[in-house]
Amino acid sequence: MFDTIVKSVNGLLWGEGQVLIYILLFAGIWFSVRLKAIQILKFKHMFSLLKGSSKCKKDDISSFQALCTGLCARVGTGNLAGVAVAISLGGSGAIFWMWVIAILGMATGFAESVLGQVYKVRDSSGEFRGGPAYYIQQGLGSRAFAIVFAACLFLGYGFTFSAMQTNTITDALNYAFEVSTFYSGLVITVLAGSIILGGFKAIARFAERVVPFMGILFVAAAVIITIMNLPQVPAMLKDVFLSAFGLQEAGAGAMGAAIKNGIQRGLYSNEAGAGSVPHAAASASPIPNHPVTQGYIQMLGVFFDTIVLCSCTAVVILLADVDISGEMEGIRLTQSAMTAHLAQGGVYFVAAAITIFAFTSVVANYAYAESNLHLFKLDNKVGRTIYTLLYLSMMLWGASASLKEVWDLADIALGLMTVVNVIAIILLTPTILSVNRDYNTQIEKGIEPEFKVKDVKVQGKCEDGIWD
Repeated sequence: MFDTIVKSVNGLLWGEGQVLIYILLFAGIWFSVRLKAIQILKFKHMFSLLKGSSKCKKDDISSFQALCTGLCARVGTGNLAGVAVAISLGGSGAIFWMWVIAILGMATGFAESVLGQVYKVRDSSGEFRGGPAYYIQQGLGSRAFAIVFAACLFLGYGFTFSAMQTNTITDALNYAFEVSTFYSGLVITVLAGSIILGGFKAIARFAERVVPFMGILFVAAAVIITIMNLPQVPAMLKDVFLSAFGLQEAGAGAMGAAIKNGIQRGLYSNEAGAGSVPHAAASASPIPNHPVTQGYIQMLGVFFDTIVLCSCTAVVILLADVDISGEMEGIRLTQSAMTAHLAQGGVYFVAAAITIFAFTSVVANYAYAESNLHLFKLDNKVGRTIYTLLYLSMMLWGASASLKEVWDLADIALGLMTVVNVIAIILLTPTILSVNRDYNTQIEKGIEPEFKVKDVKVQGKCEDGIWD
């Protein structure tokens, strides 16, 4: 019965109904148009803000720490296992549609991150908290709608995703080193618990140290493999573009599979529009002290996650002489491809990479759901303890669960979250445009932007004392 319900909902969202694909494409196009192609025309400005992003007020979280926390969640199984799933089910053309959804998603990511900042609050510990549930409640004035989102978030980031990430780590370690999935899952759960018990600030500090290191290392490996196979690169790129539009032998059916799997796995990887990253965005105390600053910084996260890291995995797989069967394959396809390039060392490299990537996701996912405890007045010792125990229990369960079982639950949670969030951010478009206009006006005047809520027309109400 439960499997039937999951399959029916996923079928509507991702399958024949493809509701989510249309919603995401609409949101990406909507914000790209309303924000005047901000992800392209302001591309240079986005990188310029990165220079001072590590600065913040004492005891607060910096924009760079918030970016790394967002990347902690983004950069995970979607970059390694998810890309392999997309290619195995949708062919090489799925990568093109991953790029498309990432470029459009940059505008969507900007919009939701700006809202996360505008409507952020302070919790019982005095730390910034925010996200879709907060901007739905304060901006749209709908607590019921906010609770629906929070419930979807707890199902996804609070429980299912942690199980899925643990599942991928244990499978990779089992394949590479024949380590028991239960024992490796137990070790991962204990390590994650030691970090998340330190709260959001401890998670942000962990992210700031780990994310740059793992990103540079993985990109370097992909660049080396590309150089090793340079003569095959033009043929690979040609195959990607031809397959994306069904111009290969398989025809239109292949094009449909490429679009569906590319967009689905692209969303799962970069999370633009899903409503997850605004939790990290809201935690920051940005410099310049304006919501748009964090919008640009988090937009960079979408670019780095999908255009850079997912492309690296795709290059590794597509340049390898491995059989892509058309059946659902995850991390083991990536490991097989890396082995084709680097011999047995490739298996160990991917096992290490997925362990680090997925582990950071596990840590950040905890922070996202924990941010919503304040909404229910559960941001106290009892509430956090119960949530933490449930979270760690799901991690341990995920270590030995079947791949399909875990991915199906992850898909339904992400899909429902995205539907609720996209509706909310589209309804809050006037606020996004007004706040962005305020930022650009100050930039044009040559002054450092500072957000004063009394000078900007926003929907609903911001919490007192945040922007006064």
